Amino acid sequence: MTNFEEKLEKLEELSENIKQSDISLEDALKNFEEGIKLAKSLEKELDKMEGKIQVLMNGGETKENKVELGLFDESTEITGTRS
Repeated sequence: MTNFEEKLEKLEELSENIKQSDISLEDALKNFEEGIKLAKSLEKELDKMEGKIQVLMNGGETKENKVELGLFDESTEITGTRS
């Protein structure tokens, strides 16, 4: 699984499988373990996304130090004309 949406879809599938009345205890446990791993992975991804959003909301700066988003290099010159 490569992206957030695929992981979330798999987690939902595992959750539905566990709710089945005909699932064996062993299979339910395997699904539960895989679901916990996926949930932790998704939580880490959400934390990363939240951090990026906070940087953007703070104008590219954090309290500790200035963060560069890599949009422009130092040699980029912004020029334009006014109408």
